[in-house]
Amino acid sequence: MRARGFTLLEMLVATTIMGVAVVSLLASLSTSLRNAARLTQADRLALVARRQMDALLLDARLPKLTLISGQFDSSITGGVEAGWRARVTPFEMQPKAGPGAAVLERVELEIWWKAGRERTLRLEAYRR
Repeated sequence: MRARGFTLLEMLVATTIMGVAVVSLLASLSTSLRNAARLTQADRLALVARRQMDALLLDARLPKLTLISGQFDSSITGGVEAGWRARVTPFEMQPKAGPGAAVLERVELEIWWKAGRERTLRLEAYRR
């Protein structure tokens, strides 16, 4: 009569399968956490970029056709080295604007940050 239970070979195969599954699960979890951290950083810098664009749009004294730049305090960027470059240029909607036509300015903003390699985010807005 045969004893009930698993053989040693069956136990080794089951343990190996479980080990491979656990390692795969941990690798997947690690990748997900790394991607979530990167996404959080990009979200934070997108908000910083929007805040900088709002400040540029409100400042009527900005020099035209000149590249201006600055750096952000690391406390608002989550400890990441980051900065910005901007340019204000006249924007002509039509070749011949009639009386009462709005003269627009284009505000171009580029945010850069160093997270491993340098990354950038570009924003563009128009103002009167």
